[in-house]
Amino acid sequence: MSITIKDVAKLANVAPSTVSRVIADNPRISEETKKRVRKAMKELGYHPNLIARSLASKSTSVLGLVMPESADVIFQNPFFSSVLQGLSESAHEKMYALQMTTGKTKEEIYEEVVQMVQGGRVDGLVLLNSRVEDKLMSYLMNSNFPFVVIGKPYKNEEQITHIDNDNFRAAREVTEYLLALNHDRIAFIGGSLELVVTVDRLLGYEKALRDANITLRDEYVVHGEFLEESGRGAILELLKLDEPPTALVVTDDLVALGVMHMLDEMEMTVGKDISIVSFNNVLLARMAQPPLTSIDINIFSLGYEAAKNVILKIENPREPVKRIIIPHKLVVRSSCQKLE
Repeated sequence: MSITIKDVAKLANVAPSTVSRVIADNPRISEETKKRVRKAMKELGYHPNLIARSLASKSTSVLGLVMPESADVIFQNPFFSSVLQGLSESAHEKMYALQMTTGKTKEEIYEEVVQMVQGGRVDGLVLLNSRVEDKLMSYLMNSNFPFVVIGKPYKNEEQITHIDNDNFRAAREVTEYLLALNHDRIAFIGGSLELVVTVDRLLGYEKALRDANITLRDEYVVHGEFLEESGRGAILELLKLDEPPTALVVTDDLVALGVMHMLDEMEMTVGKDISIVSFNNVLLARMAQPPLTSIDINIFSLGYEAAKNVILKIENPREPVKRIIIPHKLVVRSSCQKLE
């Protein structure tokens, strides 16, 4: 015989309507009552019928995740598995499920999002990056559909809730760190200039060099994808220069790992022959040889806050627009040395 809300209510000594409100996470129910009801649900093995709940409330209790590219490319980079952990935990707390886009091109992903919105398949969306030219963001704004962005919108920043790091400041700080180690030939290896995060980090790098009265060199700036192969190609290009750099600002740990692998094949020593600072501080940064100095951007928190805030917008259409900046910190390891 299946367990019902009435069974839970009896064990928790509350009304069945109170159990329903706890399932819906009604803010009017005290935390003490919520704990008692949830304990009773766990003891009895009761699981809410989310389909029935969705039909009653005319919602899906599903968040759509808009992936920047196809899954076979995305999941090569550990950034996305970390951000998904934060998204998943936050959604789980409010009993929301997650649905990812599966398109392989930007056009396919755009059409898939339109189908999600118009077909009522999700209650809100999280965009996992921000592009300089982003017709998807414009579509969602015009549709008045709940969404948040991980990253800073290039346009309409004051009208879109977004979760971001201060990427300009972080890139300026890591460049200043290398300058303090006596490096003045510092190169920048970034992602695509279509991405706002790349633009902000490039501007921070350039600002630090200008403040130090160091001439900016166009040949010291290389762009690619956030993949290991991009790092390999970038360092080969930089080492061909008449005056190759002595230090690198690399905007992604996976790219930095590609740089390090190529340097190893060329029998060059990271730290001694060239210093490297990277971004994200994922597990591979700690496991690299030598361990990689990297900016910890609190990836889990980016995902957690994104899901939390899109659910707030779903449940309260008048929820104010927010700009949430997740703090970063430089984690110093062994990939940099002072230049004598």
